[in-house]
Amino acid sequence: MLLFLKKLLSYLTEIHVESHPSSLNPHLYVSLRKGRYQLCTDNAVYSFEDKYDNFGIAFKRIDLSPLQGGSGLILGFGLGSIPILLQKHGIGDCLITGIELDEHVIELAAKYGLDKIHLPLELIAADAAIYMELQPAQPTFDLIAVDVFEGDVIPDDFQSISFLEKCRSLLTPEGMLLYNTLAATDQDKEMSEEFYFEKFAVVFPGAELMDVRGNYILLSDRRHLKKGMRRPKF
Repeated sequence: MLLFLKKLLSYLTEIHVESHPSSLNPHLYVSLRKGRYQLCTDNAVYSFEDKYDNFGIAFKRIDLSPLQGGSGLILGFGLGSIPILLQKHGIGDCLITGIELDEHVIELAAKYGLDKIHLPLELIAADAAIYMELQPAQPTFDLIAVDVFEGDVIPDDFQSISFLEKCRSLLTPEGMLLYNTLAATDQDKEMSEEFYFEKFAVVFPGAELMDVRGNYILLSDRRHLKKGMRRPKF
């Protein structure tokens, strides 16, 4: 009953649930907002159940049907917003591999997120950059989602041509890469657009940049967009 009342109250104000700082995330905490658990640091939201709008908006624009019965890799798992959103958008069978560096995040996911995920899941505590380096370059995943941040910064390891090429090598022929970048400020947009045009679209010539309210989601191939979706205008 107390949790029910807290969830109701969270539609009016954010309610702190638990702090669980780590050496990687000194200000890591979970709160209730709009009836959902939200994982945050002092300057970024890492997960927000089905209200994680960057991927939520992107999934509305993308034909996700090829993922049914397939496999997905999530770099930067958080509390599991991406598989929760896949379920919400009708994906009932997709083998998910989640990679999360911070073991405190994994502990919080076990308490506040994993019970909402019904897709088959393997959650691995590992550095996503090292994990990718160790994978043989062969088509494995129908979806790769890159959602890796240190606070509000994407580590350099995930912004290199070689990393993107490794992602490409792991995608099945009809697979898709979704890459989350910042677009909250003019400086964020400038940096993200530079990365998109100078690196992402070089490795993925058919790429698409999607503006999703404060973030950009970079899609490896615009063919995955639903019919009628347009390229963003700059």
